[in-house]
Amino acid sequence: MSQIIRILAVLRHGLQCFRSFLKWLLIAICLGILVGLVGTAFAYSMSFATDFRIAHPAVIFGLPAGGLLIVGMYQLLKYENDTGTNLILSSIRSNGKIPFRMAPCIFVSTVMTHLFGGSAGREGAALQLGGSIGSSLGTCLRLDEKDQHIITMCGMSAAFSALFGTPLAAAIFPMEVVSVGIMQYSALVPCVVASLTAHGVASYFGLMPEAFPFTDIPVFSWKTSCMIGFLAICCALVSVLFCVILHTAGHLYQRVFPNAYLRAFGGGCIVTALTLLVKTQAYNGAGIQFIEGFFEHEQVFPAAFLLKILFTACTLGAGFKGGEIVPTFYIGASFGCLFGMVSGFSPNLCTAVGMASVFCGVTNSPVTSLLISFELFGYDGMPYYLLAVAISYMLSGYFGLYSSQKIMYSKFKTHFIDRKTY
Repeated sequence: MSQIIRILAVLRHGLQCFRSFLKWLLIAICLGILVGLVGTAFAYSMSFATDFRIAHPAVIFGLPAGGLLIVGMYQLLKYENDTGTNLILSSIRSNGKIPFRMAPCIFVSTVMTHLFGGSAGREGAALQLGGSIGSSLGTCLRLDEKDQHIITMCGMSAAFSALFGTPLAAAIFPMEVVSVGIMQYSALVPCVVASLTAHGVASYFGLMPEAFPFTDIPVFSWKTSCMIGFLAICCALVSVLFCVILHTAGHLYQRVFPNAYLRAFGGGCIVTALTLLVKTQAYNGAGIQFIEGFFEHEQVFPAAFLLKILFTACTLGAGFKGGEIVPTFYIGASFGCLFGMVSGFSPNLCTAVGMASVFCGVTNSPVTSLLISFELFGYDGMPYYLLAVAISYMLSGYFGLYSSQKIMYSKFKTHFIDRKTY
């Protein structure tokens, strides 16, 4: 009799697992298609805005007015207290609600920021876009609190995958970035399916994935590993510098310009003045085309990474919208390329390692950083990426782009600390 009961319990458990699998398979496919379509429209809108700005450089003078329009739109939709990606991260750990109006707000405002020349990315905006759509779909389906967290991560994976074309890293990033040291594996299947589906949708409509393949990778040895290790240490310091300047700029803006309209207008004027001062728009927008140039051995200005940090901090701190991830890649790539040119050690490899290391330092996501290295640069440089990501993760300490991100376990001991990043 006990054997029969045990068999029935096993069968019941297996049936529950299969029902859960089918539920999340269907939800993830539907969400992947929906977010893939929205992400594709977002990507093409961003490309149009960037191309228009490059063709008409004088549009930079409209940045202060663009800031006023963004603030006005958020206030019109009664969403003036938006905290961006931080809201997405905190909602996954709690029962916080993500309003659907975040999606159209971040869509329009990010396109406007790029159109007028603000220095921001797109993948951070995609996380907000996908998280908002996923959370809203979960509300429509009346999912419980725990499932609501999973579907929010699904939306983030789908949007990141559609825009950047890295489905492997996109599937893991939302599970890793929320609570560093704890991976939410219950979201693995939904995030993987949503990521692959969105990537397929984006590919169907002609979006090409980002990739920077190169072949001149030196043989891994104690000498080359020491060079990359030193570069990773420097990149960890650069990532801390970026986080500190980004957060400090936001606090300074709020102190000097308490009014949101004045803050956006003043920030627009500052970024415009900086653009005129440096006499180039190389630091406006996301800058993905300049990252490609670093891999093509184009001369890099020594202070390029510092200027990109300054432009991005002045843009986002003033209330303009967008992401921090592509600017992070720009900062890491320009610094890595500079390191390679000065040291004479494989500039291409140093550029790739710089991108991965700084990204890891600011997001505290070593697994995602390693995976994104494979998808962007290929597998041949694996030992270098592995070493650099590990060093950058440890030495970047408890700094991070997102103030709502939590470090659950110490980076130095097997100790539970549960603390927010600086």
